[in-house]
Amino acid sequence: MSQLPFSQSCENNKTPILEVIKTVFAQSSHLLEIGTGSAQHAVYFAKHLPHLIWQTSDQADYLEGIEMRLAQTSMPNLRSPLALDVTQKWQLPKTDNIDAIFTANTLHIMSTEMVEAFFNGIGEHLAPTGQLCIYGPFNYEGEYSSESNARFDIWLKERDHRSAIRDIEWIQALARTQGLTLITDHPMPANNRLLHLTKI
Repeated sequence: MSQLPFSQSCENNKTPILEVIKTVFAQSSHLLEIGTGSAQHAVYFAKHLPHLIWQTSDQADYLEGIEMRLAQTSMPNLRSPLALDVTQKWQLPKTDNIDAIFTANTLHIMSTEMVEAFFNGIGEHLAPTGQLCIYGPFNYEGEYSSESNARFDIWLKERDHRSAIRDIEWIQALARTQGLTLITDHPMPANNRLLHLTKI
């Protein structure tokens, strides 16, 4: 890979996301980001949350691009990416006490089985009273929240039939099976949401 990965949506949403997570993660110390992607979020958030160890992770194909972006910075609280496939056993350092997890724009590109595995992994690895933030689009009572989300869902399914904008009710049900409770459902720009959940 010779070109640094870049996501315009990350540039567009990083500031409003930070406004929420700087409060949610104020008392957290060790965060795992699932699906780091271009690492633009990781670099920006780690810079503004210096108290928080930010552990990046993604599927193996994305690790080189993450490393390229992280090589451009030298923040001591920003860690090199772990290879993490949510459907496999999560290989996390045993010394790490994960008290926060963040993911953005991942659940709608996962299959149903992957979303279920995502929550199973969180149930296993997120510490009691830990915080979880999930950013992305969601449906409510089986309905799209906007015409643009309806068009986006069509595009997702044409790209990969296993992908789809997820129903918030299903997400909450999966969360509850892992001892997670939805605290706040924050509206975000471009018809997205930021869900803040806590592990009981």
